[in-house]
Amino acid sequence: MPLAGSDDGVYRFPTVDGSADRTAEQVLDSGRVMRLRQFDAADGIFAATTTGLFHSVDGESWTDLGVPEAQVYSVGALPDGRRYAGTRPARVYVGELDGGAAASEGDGAPSVDWTECEGFQDLPSREEWRLPRHENLAQVRDLHRDPADSDRLVAGVEVGGVHVSDDGGETWTERRDPGDESGLDDDIHELCVVGAGEYVAATGFGLFRTTDAGQSWTRLDEGYDQRYFRSVAAVDGVVYAGGALANSSTWDDADADPELFAVRDGEPEVLDFPASDETVTGLTAADGGLVVATHRGLVLVHRDGEWTTVGDLPVTEELTGRYTPLSRVEN
Repeated sequence: MPLAGSDDGVYRFPTVDGSADRTAEQVLDSGRVMRLRQFDAADGIFAATTTGLFHSVDGESWTDLGVPEAQVYSVGALPDGRRYAGTRPARVYVGELDGGAAASEGDGAPSVDWTECEGFQDLPSREEWRLPRHENLAQVRDLHRDPADSDRLVAGVEVGGVHVSDDGGETWTERRDPGDESGLDDDIHELCVVGAGEYVAATGFGLFRTTDAGQSWTRLDEGYDQRYFRSVAAVDGVVYAGGALANSSTWDDADADPELFAVRDGEPEVLDFPASDETVTGLTAADGGLVVATHRGLVLVHRDGEWTTVGDLPVTEELTGRYTPLSRVEN
């Protein structure tokens, strides 16, 4: 079921086969959608939004999971059933869903007990996670499991870097090359776990890769003018990333010059992308292809070397913070 997030909720579009009908149907009315995630150990789909974390088994009926913070920017999971929510202000919460799905009590309240991972607040750099333009707050942009360990969580913070927990969120270690000018930029927009110990981070100043769980980082975008990366995903062994010259307030300028990159064996290349003046803000795998969403709401699929437009999302004219996350698309 092809689903995409926009400024006012989650939308469903018909197919990714290039049919004539590209109309998007709204299935969740919420604040801006920051992440759409599916997990092998849980039924349905999770939507992290600025008005809460929602869960749906069928993509039509949604349950608010009642995370203590209203603004939920990310969602993650471990194989044993623990679910994690990353919020603004930057906190991590853990809870368990009954049977892998959100159950509701008689009054409609979700039966999920959330507990804050307090060790996340003990990281040495915690007091540095703020920028004036972000109201001196930070947000947890991504939460992922590292397949190297069933208890290992990886968190990406805007602005705060990458941090790893090897005990399910109890304690955390910084993996951000503090004090190293050649290391990872701490303005994390999206974090992709490619494999055991291998992550790629899309940041406000570069695209970075680690193969040792963040102990060291290599910058991938050297030689390209696009330094501002908003999206990254791994599909069939290839890492894709959407980059631009600067932040989202510039994306409709005549000289914005965005690009879609493919990284193979650590080497990036620019792809021939038909929407050449639109910044890629959503990426996911499809059955036999790659699905891409842009900041103007265009949804395309790349399959067998060809691009096909498959959907149109409603987006507002206000561009700051634009995200159009996509769900994993399967037949």
